[in-house]
Amino acid sequence: MGFTDFSSDSGLAIADSFFSRRTYVEGYEPSQADVVTFKAFKSEPDAAKYPHVARWYRHAGSFEQEFSTLPGDASKEYTAYGPDSSELPINPKSAPAAAAADEDDDDEDLFGSDDEDPEVVAERERNLAAYKAKKANKPKPAAKSIVTLDVKPWDDETNMAELEAGVRKIEHDGLVWAGSQLVAVGFGIKKLQINLVIEDEKISVTDLQEEIEELQDYVQSTDVAAMQKL
Repeated sequence: MGFTDFSSDSGLAIADSFFSRRTYVEGYEPSQADVVTFKAFKSEPDAAKYPHVARWYRHAGSFEQEFSTLPGDASKEYTAYGPDSSELPINPKSAPAAAAADEDDDDEDLFGSDDEDPEVVAERERNLAAYKAKKANKPKPAAKSIVTLDVKPWDDETNMAELEAGVRKIEHDGLVWAGSQLVAVGFGIKKLQINLVIEDEKISVTDLQEEIEELQDYVQSTDVAAMQKL
């Protein structure tokens, strides 16, 4: 299916749903997929109506000076990217309501009757209670987030290779480092922009930032550039 017209409400709703689960169009780093998609927009999306796609648009725009150097195939159309048909709700704007309705249906007795035998009713209620208990006790997958951190050096003489090596030496259960790049910020200074995946219950982004900032020979400060739930 892919993206559709970004000037229509339906097209923006599809894109907003897509970016509610992603930081980039493809993978964990900016690429030509983000470039061609960004250029397909006539203006920044309304953040009040479409917060996820607006967040992506601002983040992708921060790489505009490096668009030509990003990896990927620049010849594709933006419609070649985006959700496949299995990810698309029939009506994107009504999807939350439909999901809530489906949840309510789980608790409804669709086969009840005023004339049923009380023992049959009691047995069904016991089975329903057992089902709900089993469902509640079922282990849930660990909640994870994709985070993009900006790590800022002291000046243009800071050894960025050593800075990145120091950052990647930080190891914790529930922390996985991903791709990175150097982004120019002016006056010859470049910041490290690095992606990571964390398990929310095990890793605090604030604590991780403080640990990175303890590399005082290299790091001036850190900022969260983007954060997305998986």
